[in-house]
Amino acid sequence: MRASTSSPVRPLLKWAGGKRQLLPVLAEHYPASFSRYVEPFVGSGAVFFDLLNAGRLARCQIHLCDVNPDLIGCYWTVRDRTDDVIRELSALAREYRRSGSECYYDVRDRRFNPSRADLQSQSSSPSEVASRYTPELAAMLIFLNRTGFNGLFRLNRRGGFNVPAGRYTDPRICDEAHIRAVGSALRRPRVSIRLSPFHETLADCTRGDFVYCDPPYAPLSRTSNFAHYTADGFTSFDQLRLQRAVVAA
Repeated sequence: MRASTSSPVRPLLKWAGGKRQLLPVLAEHYPASFSRYVEPFVGSGAVFFDLLNAGRLARCQIHLCDVNPDLIGCYWTVRDRTDDVIRELSALAREYRRSGSECYYDVRDRRFNPSRADLQSQSSSPSEVASRYTPELAAMLIFLNRTGFNGLFRLNRRGGFNVPAGRYTDPRICDEAHIRAVGSALRRPRVSIRLSPFHETLADCTRGDFVYCDPPYAPLSRTSNFAHYTADGFTSFDQLRLQRAVVAA
């Protein structure tokens, strides 16, 4: 599994705590060989794409996992309905060029959050939410990620997306070639994208696996504390559960 060296595949989304800038440092610690690659907290997938571009995932099984149904639903939709996502995102890009932040707040408050709420009310589980994600929702998530403050995905306690608009002059909202490259990478035969909590993902790991585990950070202070990738956040108890799951694995 080797991506073109002339056209490396970049992550689809910005993500808080993403490691794209630290890849040269992380690469020093990649194992020389492994039979399976596993991410329990895939986020933007920066390390996955780095390994893919370097040709390190040939003949490997790949499990990209996360507990965020919006993130997994978006990846599934980009993988399975790439052209539909591009069409919807192109329309949002044209609208944004006309009205800027007014468009952003209209998408966030009158379209994305109500559509998510409807989907959640009609679904019996997070897995069903992810499986019923539409190209419209995926395009809106990508749009908000490209035009919102710092590319954050943040939910309030009621589960509503509440990131304010960013200050961008001319954001590149719909890069068709990029989205197609991501869709193609996610469609590769050995790539599995799962909505799965970290303890289930880690419990399935075994000798010979390369596990890249990049959880939400434990807070350094009251003001340096971001873990609201889901409405429930990631608590100190979750940090303890993670430690035990890693030790057990």
